Amino acid sequence: MPTMIVTGAASGLGKCIAEHAARAGYKVGVLDLVLERAQVVAESIGGVALEADVSDLPSVENAFETFGETPDVLINNAGILRTGPLLDHSLEDFRRVMDVNLTSVFLVAQIAARRMKSAGGGCIINMSSINGINPSTQCGAYATAKAGVIALSKQMSMEWGAYNIRVNTIAPGFIDAGMQAPFFENQGVRDLRSNAVPLKRLGSADDVAECALFLASDKAQYISGENITVD
Repeated sequence: MPTMIVTGAASGLGKCIAEHAARAGYKVGVLDLVLERAQVVAESIGGVALEADVSDLPSVENAFETFGETPDVLINNAGILRTGPLLDHSLEDFRRVMDVNLTSVFLVAQIAARRMKSAGGGCIINMSSINGINPSTQCGAYATAKAGVIALSKQMSMEWGAYNIRVNTIAPGFIDAGMQAPFFENQGVRDLRSNAVPLKRLGSADDVAECALFLASDKAQYISGENITVD
């Protein structure tokens, strides 16, 4: 049975990816900051609940030990959003966004890649955002971190390809799920964003999950170092 760990998997995009992976036959490690939330999802898909602060090394190491085996696939999905103009951003908020959205990608991927190297290979998918390509107002720290995820993922793919480890990034666009969902509760915002998309609709968590499962599969075995926009 193939194995996968998904961070931030207790809700939103992470939960949807975990559900899709379980249906595709993966043993899924549902990793989240709050164990009780991870347990609810893990029980519903037959997965393994894992508790960790993705920005804390000992915490992540312990979660991987609890999972008990090297994951074939890692999905770095955990993230937070702090909105507001850069002039008003506190240093504390800026650092926290960087820690959870960028530093954690390095930390969790490095832990996974060391195991994957010993196991003969693997696949890592890091979640970025359309804001990492085209920043928008009020999201300065978030956009900066997500742009860093794209560059970091390319670096990983260059260095770890020799160990048969593929690394790619997904940049979701206007997705009616996860952290973006509250914005689309406003019908005016929903209509404005939908009309800005050539397909004239918002994306779904399923759209992102299907892309992740494709990149994780053998069908994508010669795709590495890419940033795939789901928009």
